[in-house]
Amino acid sequence: MRCPFCGELESQVKDSRPSEDGAAIRRRRLCPACGGRFTTFERVQLRELTIVKRSGRRAPFDREKLMRSIAVAIRKRPIDTERVERMVSGIVRQLESLGETELPSHVVGEMVMKALKALDEVAYVRYASVYRDFRETQDFARFLGEEGLSDETEAG
Repeated sequence: MRCPFCGELESQVKDSRPSEDGAAIRRRRLCPACGGRFTTFERVQLRELTIVKRSGRRAPFDREKLMRSIAVAIRKRPIDTERVERMVSGIVRQLESLGETELPSHVVGEMVMKALKALDEVAYVRYASVYRDFRETQDFARFLGEEGLSDETEAG
């Protein structure tokens, strides 16, 4: 594994343990060249997935891109990182189990929305505001009304 600090091609595994409920292996590594320490994750990939964007453009599925988009939604929310990792692993497993190699981007978006709604309503609304391209405050009000979240919010 290439060292992210100095680019050395070899690194030593110092510790390995299961992660994400056994869905991944977490490895702590040490670079013999610069002494840098870093963590890698090893996961089973059942198939290569391609995401078909709304524009028709195709892009390889990128788990890290999915993690980054969720990280924006959960920013400054009291959510444990391990729960987010499990949620993302569950979404990836669902996508792989669909049996298709090409998936429309809206399938991923809807899975993320469903998972975030169960995890944290604020993160869910944040993600929805970007995913559904809210432009005005009325868009939020309409969405909250459709989802039945506004009653709970107003009561608090």
